[in-house]
Amino acid sequence: MRRIVSVASAAALAALGLGLTPAEAAPGHPDAEVAGVAAAFGLTADQARAQLAAQDDAHRLAAALPASVRARSAGQWFDAAAGKLTVAVTSAEAAEQARAAGAAAKVVARSQADLDRTDAAVRTLVGAGVPGVYGWGVDVRANEVGVDVDRTKTTAATESFLSRVREIGVRITETSSSPRQQSGTIQTGNPWWPGSESNCSVGFPVTDPAGAKHFLTAGHCTNDRDQAAYGASGQQNKIGTSNVGGTHSVNGREGDMGVVAVTEAGWNLSASVNTWGQPAVTLSGAAEAMVGDRVCHSGNTSHWQCGEVKYTHKSVDYGGGLVIDDLTWTTACSLGGDSGGGWLLGDKATGLHDGGPSQCVDNPSDGDLSLFQPVAEALSKWGLTLVTGGGTGDTTAPSTPGNPRATGATSSSVSLAWDASTDDVGVTGYDVYNGSALATSVAGTSATVTGLAPDTAYTFTVKAHDAAGNASVASEAVAARTQAGGGGRTLTNDTDYAIRDYQQVFSPITSTLTGSAAATIGVSLTIRHTCAEDLGITLLDPRGRAYALKYSGGSTCTPWSGAHTFTVPGVAAPASGKWQLRVTDYGPGDTGTLDTWSVTL
Repeated sequence: MRRIVSVASAAALAALGLGLTPAEAAPGHPDAEVAGVAAAFGLTADQARAQLAAQDDAHRLAAALPASVRARSAGQWFDAAAGKLTVAVTSAEAAEQARAAGAAAKVVARSQADLDRTDAAVRTLVGAGVPGVYGWGVDVRANEVGVDVDRTKTTAATESFLSRVREIGVRITETSSSPRQQSGTIQTGNPWWPGSESNCSVGFPVTDPAGAKHFLTAGHCTNDRDQAAYGASGQQNKIGTSNVGGTHSVNGREGDMGVVAVTEAGWNLSASVNTWGQPAVTLSGAAEAMVGDRVCHSGNTSHWQCGEVKYTHKSVDYGGGLVIDDLTWTTACSLGGDSGGGWLLGDKATGLHDGGPSQCVDNPSDGDLSLFQPVAEALSKWGLTLVTGGGTGDTTAPSTPGNPRATGATSSSVSLAWDASTDDVGVTGYDVYNGSALATSVAGTSATVTGLAPDTAYTFTVKAHDAAGNASVASEAVAARTQAGGGGRTLTNDTDYAIRDYQQVFSPITSTLTGSAAATIGVSLTIRHTCAEDLGITLLDPRGRAYALKYSGGSTCTPWSGAHTFTVPGVAAPASGKWQLRVTDYGPGDTGTLDTWSVTL
């Protein structure tokens, strides 16, 4: 299961078009966001603006923290009361370094590795589900792992589970309700109908590498393959097709996200967010939210609601075997029909609405806990580009990038350059493809593709895109070959680990490399196992972020053996520290061994 870090390096986020950097920081926040935050937290408009400005400063500072602080961090969050970034660290020395950088510091007992171990133990104990247990994950502000239990659904099995997790120091929170997935121009927050089912909400407008139009929404709204999508009820006003080919929807461990292809004439993509009576917000990009952030969402039923991020990377169990990992939990309210709608951090896309308690009342006994799927994963999974700026009427694609060329190579990377494209409005960036797969996206006319195999031939092309999502024709192909040898950036653990039923194996590699890991890294592994369908394989970086390499699932068992290689994009982590391979066996009656694995940073 992936785990999107709450803070990444400014360079890595900028390469993906994510995050808040000083150059991108706007002088003010959208009026709709200011009004929504003021209403949600009982502030004046001026107080809300000041809080949001401090939140921006916290994100900028988080991106610039020294590597020595990051290596000893057990999490960070925006403290709205203090108006500062707070970093949890495990030593007085790291606390002093954090304060010297401008952050508040809290010395805690548990390291990130401690929290990860406890979190992994809870996930193992949860297994296929425990009655009444609907949420589990790390609370960075409390420096502990917590479990949420709906007391109205508990059984003897629940009490046994709670007894076991208490023994490992897990906090138990009891409630009288639990969240559930909600159902209900292409503009964030507007309604759409999957076939004749109840409506959902539009997440964010996007384009694919060929420039075709789509929008992101919830996976549980797009679970049916090749289903007609409508902009009004009653099977009229067709927009396009949901989950084309059955490969554009996920609703399970991996996440809750899906894609609708906009194929019908007359539908244009808009970067303007429906804020339901407030001045519209125009999307400027995408960003990751951290704990403490003020975020707002637009949905067809609850309309425009704001709240605070309480947890990131937290799992939810909706019952019936539906478990989703690494969602963001907030205090904002939501209602049925909001599913799939867009969550914003300022004027940047940050998530797709997943579910909640379906209530918007004052001071509910258990609190409003609405959940969203981080949007960065959906963009990366399907190689999509967010539509930003005003561009609802721009249909002219940029010119083709000229004179593409290779400017250098190492054993694991190739550097490329090309001549700038032109556009009637303006080119906003370039997408570089390794064969047919999106390798990286950049704003300028050069890029380095990392995570490649040594002594291997590759073919690259480049496409330009504008703010409206129009993409150019691909450039001429560039052939390049990586150098021989490992380049000193490939690390290996060849210790054998037995893989047992319903258990997890953690195989560590401790790196002393300097600098940051590549934005795209390579993982190679050799596993012998009697049932590939029962295996889930995840890479954990030194900051605890998880990158899914292989998901479990399937109706029959097939043996799995030999070497397997994976390319991991969107990495934002220091090269130094402990990298881990997590192998989980989700089924009975299996035997297997992790022979060896390596990571190329």
